[in-house]
Amino acid sequence: MDSNKSDSNPMAVSVLVVDDEPGMCSFLNKALQKKFALVETAGSVEEAEELRKRCHFDLLIVDIKLPGRSGMEWHEALQQTERSSDVIFMTAYADLETAIQALRAGASDFILKPFRLEQMMNAVDRCLERRAMARTNFVLQREVESAFPTTSMIGNSPAIYQVQEVIHRVAPTPSAVMIEGESGTGKELAARMLHQFSSRRGAFVPINCGAVSPDLLEAELFGHTKGSFTGAIKARDGLFNFANGGTLFLDEVGEMPLLMQAKLLRALEQKAVRPVGSEQEINIDVRIIAATNRQLKEEVAAGRFREDLYYRLNVLSITLPPLRDRREDIPELIHHFSNKLAHELSLPAIPFSHDDLKEMQHYHWPGNIRELKNLIERCILLGKLPADYFREQSADVAKAGASFAGWSMEAVEKHHILLTLEQHKGNKSSAARDLGVSRKTLDRKLSNWAAAEEPSPECELSL
Repeated sequence: MDSNKSDSNPMAVSVLVVDDEPGMCSFLNKALQKKFALVETAGSVEEAEELRKRCHFDLLIVDIKLPGRSGMEWHEALQQTERSSDVIFMTAYADLETAIQALRAGASDFILKPFRLEQMMNAVDRCLERRAMARTNFVLQREVESAFPTTSMIGNSPAIYQVQEVIHRVAPTPSAVMIEGESGTGKELAARMLHQFSSRRGAFVPINCGAVSPDLLEAELFGHTKGSFTGAIKARDGLFNFANGGTLFLDEVGEMPLLMQAKLLRALEQKAVRPVGSEQEINIDVRIIAATNRQLKEEVAAGRFREDLYYRLNVLSITLPPLRDRREDIPELIHHFSNKLAHELSLPAIPFSHDDLKEMQHYHWPGNIRELKNLIERCILLGKLPADYFREQSADVAKAGASFAGWSMEAVEKHHILLTLEQHKGNKSSAARDLGVSRKTLDRKLSNWAAAEEPSPECELSL
């Protein structure tokens, strides 16, 4: 069996051999070093614990009978408190009861001494295959939850052609990429294309930094041990681990708190993460793609985003054009969404008239592709283009443009958000979707505005 097919990056796997026979340790060390960059050996549980203080080991190859504490007791204790490692037990005193105990203790495999090297390497390969399968299952579950439609950009406009050209040129490199653009322009799709056309065999793992509580973001990215915080009923791998050998997509990275920014920067520079509650570091091989609809340079100048992290993430910037700058792609996008959504909804596609298409091409599309997709879905559900949709939207834009003269950007943003919230009758989740931001981002902005409007105690006294 070819072990290179067993894991997205076998060289990123760390192995610890624990056996009180020096000859066995030396034998396995020489064989395993041909496949893995980090292989350590120990003659007892105590020596193994000292090695584990320095780093996490993905695979343990442990003799059951050891001086002092047995290998089986040691691994059972590890499973109760820390992020689990795969384990292969070895023994020269095997019987059915011992084998059953080993399986109950969480053994990935069980090998009887003496054994041939081929037996051990096959057992190692099976462990790596299970690791890869578990990681794939996790990622597929996230794929189903996100239900992302495609990994190719629709359209042939010069603006989108330039983006595709840059993606194909940059994709094979390991460089970090920052994707910028307005909400709804397809930043996650661009990130998926960068991963798809790369040579990385690991998974594409997305996370919306603005949708995760700041208190839980570190555990979500780096993982955590059992009992490391309230609700941590068992150890859990972080998204960096699931993206090992692949790509981690940090959407809305501008929403990340400053303290977490510092921890992310250290992880990227050290190429290692430390789970919450653990003293061990886990080596990682992950390509980072970040995205933002904020002007991060302005955030850096305002002290809300770390300058060193900004330059670490922004090795190359890709700016996605708004839909109004690629109007010639609108008919093709309409055709794509009509067929796809009609199939998903089990309803007939809507034939748009020439006047409908013309009106769509002349519309400003403040919500970009997300708004277009939303409108096509509404058309299919209603069986027609909603009456006066474009006139109502354009009237709102014109009215806003006339009334916003002399307003600051912050005031315009506040007005637009409150108006959208009013249109959705106070439904924050629905309003956030239309605005193209996370519910957390909307809650934060509303909270900040409410706090700013509260009168101070001095004001109250003066009244």
